[in-house]
Amino acid sequence: MKKIVLLGSTGSIGANTLHLAADFPDRFEVVGLTAGSNDDRLLAQIRRFRPRMAALSDEAAAGRLRRRCRSRRDLRDLKIEILSGMDGLVRVATLDEADIVVSAIAGSVGLVPTLEAIRAKKTIALANKEPLVMAGSIVQQEARRQGVAILPVDSEHSAIFQSMAGQRRSDVRRLILTASGGPLIDLPLAKWRTIKPAQALKHPTWRMGTKITIDSATLMNKGLEVIEAHWLFDIPPDRIDVVIHRQSIVHSMVEYRDGSVIAQMGIPDMRGPLAYALNYPERLPLGLPSLDLTKVKSLTFEPPDLKKFPCLGYAYEALKTGGTMPAVLNAANEVAVAAFLSGRIGLLEIARLIRKTMDGHVPQAAKSLEDVLEADRWGRERALKTIQ
Repeated sequence: MKKIVLLGSTGSIGANTLHLAADFPDRFEVVGLTAGSNDDRLLAQIRRFRPRMAALSDEAAAGRLRRRCRSRRDLRDLKIEILSGMDGLVRVATLDEADIVVSAIAGSVGLVPTLEAIRAKKTIALANKEPLVMAGSIVQQEARRQGVAILPVDSEHSAIFQSMAGQRRSDVRRLILTASGGPLIDLPLAKWRTIKPAQALKHPTWRMGTKITIDSATLMNKGLEVIEAHWLFDIPPDRIDVVIHRQSIVHSMVEYRDGSVIAQMGIPDMRGPLAYALNYPERLPLGLPSLDLTKVKSLTFEPPDLKKFPCLGYAYEALKTGGTMPAVLNAANEVAVAAFLSGRIGLLEIARLIRKTMDGHVPQAAKSLEDVLEADRWGRERALKTIQ
């Protein structure tokens, strides 16, 4: 029986994790849950999975949840501690009885609890890109120090992880990350000026949260994945390529020095890579539909247009610059996406805001968590000031 702490239980990855826990009660037990401010959904999850501990980032929401748990007859016998804020997230992430921590918090808020879970020697199923984007060197050094495995949950990184199984890393020539192209791939750039959030959120193949879907539309999501892949697999950025693959069937590929290419394929469903990380190295009988290539008929691949999708190029630039620049890139992007979703800026302004923020930053060495958090703070303040 594997005991799971789930950071970010109310998002799409969180929902899929709990779906798997419900389907395999003999293999998984949920002992800790965290969320942002959605106390309604977290209450329903507590009723269903009855964890030992839960936390909400939002202190007011945590207060409501405490009162609601005390008032429910079906929860009066449940000895659950409801916590709040960053301290609460860390307490849940480092819960003694947890075997594996699923890091699925959206955004930079996931960095500290994920790092603390590593320090507590928990296996990490990593769905949150930001810990490695912002502080890849620090996170990996700590994982090596503690002897902790970081298992990728993103479909692309899971595909690479599976395609490298049993192979020598020294034989790898390059990694090839696939991208669907998002909902705006065929829309001329001139028409992006009038795009509203509802249009940009209509992803053609995946169902994800709002922030990651906008990142998919700008290809920033793929840029963040390039940075993450570098730290996960120790491959330099000039040997990590991105191709547009609209069908989302080939989840990523690894090319070896003899010219062989190993790809991982499957229907676009996050339960596959998530289950692989949760139950690694054993695969679970998920009952998902088989991939029928006779119905797919064709698989297409094309290079990304960096003029149309400059965010991808900015991510490569930040990775090559190193130090605090990736943290600033991420901070500016989070501010820009939130501003777009709230109607404060247009879609085209996301890339421009990131560019201006990066241009104003003098990168420093990211030797400590404090260095990274200060760069994140600076990037957010600079981006917000630019918007204002």
